[in-house]
Amino acid sequence: MDKIVDIAPSKDDILPPESRLDMPVQDLKHWAPGGALSAGRERSSVHFYRWFVFSATLALTGLGTYEIYQVISPADITWLQVIFAALFAVTFAWISFACAGAMLGFLCMTRRPRYTLAELGDTKRTALLMPVYHEDPETVAEAMARMGRALAREKAGDKFDIFILSDSREAAHIRHEAQVFAKLRQDLRDDIQVYYRRRPDNHHKKAGNIADFVTRWGGAYEAMIVLDADSMMSGPTLVTLARAMAADPKAGIIQSLPLLHNRWTLYSRMQQFAGRVYGPIVANGLAAWHGRDGNYWGHNAIIRVKAFAESAGLPELEGRKPFGGHIMSHDFVEAALMRRSGWAVYMLPALGGSYEETPPNLIELAARDRRWSQGNLQHIKLLHVRGLHWVSRIHFLQGIMSYLASPLWLFLLMTGLVLSTVAKYAQPNYFPEGFTLFPAWPVFDPERALRLFTLTMAVLFVPKILGIIAAIFDPVLRRGCGGVIGLIKSLFAESILSALLSPIMMIIQSGFVLDIFLGRDSGWKAQKRTEEAPPFNELLHKHAWHIVAGLLVGVLAFLITTQTFLWLSPIVLGLALSAFVSWWTGLVSVGRRAYDWNIFRIPEESNPVSDSVDGANREKNLAAAE
Repeated sequence: MDKIVDIAPSKDDILPPESRLDMPVQDLKHWAPGGALSAGRERSSVHFYRWFVFSATLALTGLGTYEIYQVISPADITWLQVIFAALFAVTFAWISFACAGAMLGFLCMTRRPRYTLAELGDTKRTALLMPVYHEDPETVAEAMARMGRALAREKAGDKFDIFILSDSREAAHIRHEAQVFAKLRQDLRDDIQVYYRRRPDNHHKKAGNIADFVTRWGGAYEAMIVLDADSMMSGPTLVTLARAMAADPKAGIIQSLPLLHNRWTLYSRMQQFAGRVYGPIVANGLAAWHGRDGNYWGHNAIIRVKAFAESAGLPELEGRKPFGGHIMSHDFVEAALMRRSGWAVYMLPALGGSYEETPPNLIELAARDRRWSQGNLQHIKLLHVRGLHWVSRIHFLQGIMSYLASPLWLFLLMTGLVLSTVAKYAQPNYFPEGFTLFPAWPVFDPERALRLFTLTMAVLFVPKILGIIAAIFDPVLRRGCGGVIGLIKSLFAESILSALLSPIMMIIQSGFVLDIFLGRDSGWKAQKRTEEAPPFNELLHKHAWHIVAGLLVGVLAFLITTQTFLWLSPIVLGLALSAFVSWWTGLVSVGRRAYDWNIFRIPEESNPVSDSVDGANREKNLAAAE
């Protein structure tokens, strides 16, 4: 294997003349205006949407907490019961928030698009940025060639330039990159300009890579569209984003909704189906209540270059890694800083023509999640940043909770087991307040327990059911997912697989959180994008502790009561079978068999993404929605 070295940029780099911009590092401790500046006129409906989401979350959480209190409370309340109820309230609030957002999204999906082609501005000079770090050059070149030719067909090749921005470190890989991208430049010479740059110092990783482009060439471009190595966007979508930004002088970032595609393992097909059917419901809800105070997901979005340079220079965080050092989940922070400076950040969830790929199996998802968990938990240090809009702080909290939720669920499970053990083996206190004529009998209310279970299942399944309903009334989506029967079969299959996979991810993410709080840094590794399933023996080793945890929980639950074991059986089964579930869901053959059985189909298979990028469905992709 070639040594990883720090060498000068390749002599094969072909770059345009520099047009420099200053990108000052932002002060996180001081903000002169004292609060976030206006990002342009906000529609009054946004205030109602926010009231709806937070009121519904509060109502659902209050109802769930009241029911759990009634279920577990005998006459004598113990500190263990208080802890259990508090953990339940926090975790139930988390899923209630998601449910409320999905309900809002479903209600908003019937509204007409905000933009039509006639209302969009003229396309301005735009850079299409592809940051790479030890990615397969041929795969990246193929995607960029497809997007470059799509832009040429839209007669926008002279308005866009492609930049391949490399952070690769391995000498042989760098040489290969330079050759492949030089050929790409030659192949597209009549369609669009292609530039390749490899920087010798990969300071601040991807965020630093983008900042390097902005400071050296940003002055020549009105906007930049940032991609990931697995991104794909259609020509009409790229042009529409550029025109939407030109039409809105206060827009700083406009985010598209990337749909998942191009994977065939069972795990990735499940993710693709969920993203395709449930994702638009969630995204429309987010877009509605975020309004112009939205978020940025790091790719498949257009950014106003000068605004980004003025507002989004990232500082080093104080202290040691993992909480100190460079900001890893930079996208959330960049969006918050741009919003602080008065630039609007919003999403167009119905734009279409925007795609990415998902990790092919649970192990690869966990590898990516380790880095993401550290980046999101870093945001704990940023909640106090001066001048942020309150919605930007909510974005940080959502990212933090997306990983803290797992250890909280785990603590809730452990506390529940301890409570059940105490209830079985401890002698009850019939006279908690001294002598009375009538003892206080401990009571378990099975009717309330059933009501609580029903409420919990409703909160978990409402977003899925609403997604299925919306898909049934969308002819293209319905047919692409195998019709009504295919949608229903996929819903049941996704629910069963999620029930098995969720406890595994709960343990994995809890381990990540523990690692981070113990001061262990994740580093920066290239993402594996092939669909090869890890060997079963390797998975047995990786999931050994999960299997042990599942067996221990199962034995303890069975010793308490048979009913307790039955209630926890999905968690026990998922953990005990974790190695098999991880291996089986990572097989391409199983994914293809699911397709043959009309399960987890998506429209992008009957109408390939390549067709969309190459010009199919042009009229549908020209209208951007709110």
